[in-house]
This record gives sequence, structure tokens and C-alpha cells, in this order.
Amino acid sequence: MAGTSSVAGDVFVDALPYFDQGYDAAGVREAAAALVEEETRRYRPTKNYLSYLPTPDFTTFETEIMRNEFERLAARQPMELLGMKRYELPAPSSGQKNDITAWQECVNNSMAQLEHQAVRIENLELMSQYGSNSWKLYNENLMHLIELSQKELQRVRKEIQDLNWQRKNDQMKGGAKLRELESNWVSLVSKNYEIERAIVQLESELCQLNQQQGDENKENIRQDF
Repeated sequence: MAGTSSVAGDVFVDALPYFDQGYDAAGVREAAAALVEEETRRYRPTKNYLSYLPTPDFTTFETEIMRNEFERLAARQPMELLGMKRYELPAPSSGQKNDITAWQECVNNSMAQLEHQAVRIENLELMSQYGSNSWKLYNENLMHLIELSQKELQRVRKEIQDLNWQRKNDQMKGGAKLRELESNWVSLVSKNYEIERAIVQLESELCQLNQQQGDENKENIRQDF
């Protein structure tokens, strides 16, 4: 069965799960559950279980826009709506109907908006002409990355399988050697027991012989008198 030993703070697991037997025996599962329950009672997790690590600087990659947005979220303020004022084409106010500068600004704004829409149309035409090829290249690159990831996954799984097979092979060899040593130990203990029994029996026989010889000597001395 599984066991552990600790030396200088290091824990060594001496279990051989590929070789050990008896995991399905009655009471084993309950005993394991009891150990887990005991460990759970002694474990008192803190609110932040990573508090022992140095605090990282989360502001390293923050931009001004991100910082302002984080502050808005922290203050629970609503998000500003998208401003559409730049897309409006207002005419001069009633008080500026005869102001040439006001009309010139309106014309310039209209020309800017017209140019903006023309650029949008041009971008749409470019996307219509080259967008499909761009997406094809993107999908090809994505499929290539997926293929590489799958190959890497297969390689890792093979390494895990090879490691498990090697672990099983080592454990079976180690288990067989342990069983052989245990058998030799039992045989030697049995032989020692037999030798001890033979010694006890010989000592008893020797004691009886000594007593018998002593009785004979006493009888001979009595006969001499």
C-alpha cells in the first residue's frame, strides 16, 4: 500500500500504484476519504492564496485611455455615448446667414464629410477586391497554427504515455524485486525460527541427559555405600 517518508523536509512517496494491491479492499476508500477530510480541516485558505508572491505592477502596460476607463468603471459612471456631432452638417445659425466665414466653415465641413465618405467607399471597394484573399491567407495561417498545435499536443501526449509506460515498467520491476526480497526474508525468518526450535529442543534434550546422568551417578554412589 502507499506510504510516505520525510527526510530533511522532503517528502518521498514509496507507493507503487501499478504494482500495489488492495486498493479495492473494504475500508480503503473510507480511510482515504478520512485522510482527505482531516487535511481539509487543517487547511485554512486565505482570501488571497497568492499573497506570498510579490505584487506585480499592473499599470506597466496601461495607456491613458485604459487608465481613464478603469477610473470610470471604479466610479461606476456610465459610458459616454458615441459623439455624432462630427458627422452633422449644420447650416449657419439665423444670426450668421450673411456671414461668409460661417458659410465657408460649413462648406469645409461638408467637403471633409464628403471626403470621409469617399474614403469609406474606397476602403469597401478594396475589401471587396482583396478582402477574400486576405481572409483566405488568414484562414490558411490559422489552419497551419492549428496543425502545429495538434502535432505538439500529440507529441506531449506521447511523452506522457511513454513516461507512464516507463513508470509502470520500473514499478513492476521494483515490485517484483521487493516481492523476491520479501519472500527471501520470510524464508530466512522461517529458517531462523526452525533453528531456534531445534536449539531449544537440543537444550531440552541436553538438560534431560544431564539430569539422567546425574541420577545415574547418584544411584552408583548409593550402591557403592
